[in-house]
Amino acid sequence: MSRKAQVTLAVSILATTAIVWGVHYQQRREREVMYQGVIRDDERRREKMRQREEDLRISKAKREIYERVQKVQPSIPNSDSDDSG
Repeated sequence: MSRKAQVTLAVSILATTAIVWGVHYQQRREREVMYQGVIRDDERRREKMRQREEDLRISKAKREIYERVQKVQPSIPNSDSDDSG
Protein backbone atom coordinates (compact mmCIF):
# COMPACT_ATOMS: atom_id res chain seq x y z
CA MET A 1 0.00 0.00 0.00
CA SER A 2 1.41 3.39 -0.90
CA ARG A 3 2.19 6.06 1.62
CA LYS A 4 -0.55 8.30 0.23
CA ALA A 5 -3.17 5.52 0.61
CA GLN A 6 -2.06 4.87 4.19
CA VAL A 7 -2.36 8.54 5.12
CA THR A 8 -5.79 8.74 3.47
CA LEU A 9 -6.96 5.66 5.36
CA ALA A 10 -5.64 7.00 8.68
CA VAL A 11 -7.26 10.40 8.14
CA SER A 12 -10.55 8.75 7.17
CA ILE A 13 -10.50 6.56 10.28
CA LEU A 14 -9.69 9.53 12.54
CA ALA A 15 -12.37 11.69 10.93
CA THR A 16 -14.97 8.93 11.23
CA THR A 17 -14.03 8.30 14.87
CA ALA A 18 -14.23 12.03 15.65
CA ILE A 19 -17.63 12.35 13.97
CA VAL A 20 -19.08 9.32 15.78
CA TRP A 21 -17.72 10.54 19.12
CA GLY A 22 -19.04 14.06 18.43
CA VAL A 23 -22.54 12.79 17.65
CA HIS A 24 -22.63 10.67 20.82
CA TYR A 25 -21.35 13.60 22.88
CA GLN A 26 -24.01 15.88 21.39
CA GLN A 27 -26.74 13.32 22.14
CA ARG A 28 -25.61 13.07 25.76
CA ARG A 29 -25.62 16.86 26.11
CA GLU A 30 -29.10 17.15 24.57
CA ARG A 31 -30.40 14.40 26.86
CA GLU A 32 -28.97 16.22 29.89
CA VAL A 33 -30.51 19.54 28.79
CA MET A 34 -33.89 17.87 28.28
CA TYR A 35 -33.63 16.23 31.71
CA GLN A 36 -32.89 19.60 33.30
CA GLY A 37 -36.06 20.90 31.63
CA VAL A 38 -38.05 18.11 33.26
CA ILE A 39 -36.55 18.98 36.64
CA ARG A 40 -37.45 22.67 36.14
CA ASP A 41 -41.01 21.71 35.15
CA ASP A 42 -41.37 19.54 38.25
CA GLU A 43 -40.11 22.36 40.44
CA ARG A 44 -42.55 24.82 38.82
CA ARG A 45 -45.39 22.34 39.36
CA ARG A 46 -44.41 21.89 43.03
CA GLU A 47 -44.23 25.67 43.51
CA LYS A 48 -47.65 26.13 41.88
CA MET A 49 -49.16 23.44 44.13
CA ARG A 50 -47.56 25.04 47.19
CA GLN A 51 -48.99 28.42 46.17
CA ARG A 52 -52.46 26.94 45.63
CA GLU A 53 -52.33 25.26 49.04
CA GLU A 54 -51.28 28.56 50.61
CA ASP A 55 -54.13 30.38 48.81
CA LEU A 56 -56.59 27.72 50.02
CA ARG A 57 -55.32 28.07 53.59
CA ILE A 58 -55.71 31.86 53.43
CA SER A 59 -59.18 31.50 51.91
CA LYS A 60 -60.26 29.12 54.68
CA ALA A 61 -58.91 31.50 57.33
CA LYS A 62 -60.81 34.43 55.77
CA ARG A 63 -63.99 32.35 55.60
CA GLU A 64 -63.70 31.49 59.30
CA ILE A 65 -63.24 35.16 60.16
CA TYR A 66 -66.20 36.22 57.98
CA GLU A 67 -68.43 33.50 59.44
CA ARG A 68 -67.61 34.69 62.96
CA VAL A 69 -68.54 38.25 62.02
CA GLN A 70 -71.55 37.51 59.78
CA LYS A 71 -74.31 34.99 60.19
CA VAL A 72 -74.37 32.65 57.19
CA GLN A 73 -77.56 30.88 56.16
CA PRO A 74 -77.37 27.68 54.13
CA SER A 75 -78.75 28.20 50.65
CA ILE A 76 -82.18 26.63 50.02
CA PRO A 77 -83.21 25.86 46.43
CA ASN A 78 -86.05 28.08 45.22
CA SER A 79 -89.14 25.93 44.51
CA ASP A 80 -90.55 28.66 42.18
CA SER A 81 -87.82 28.07 39.63
CA ASP A 82 -88.56 24.34 39.36
CA ASP A 83 -89.41 23.55 35.70
CA SER A 84 -90.73 20.04 36.29
CA GLY A 85 -94.32 20.96 36.00
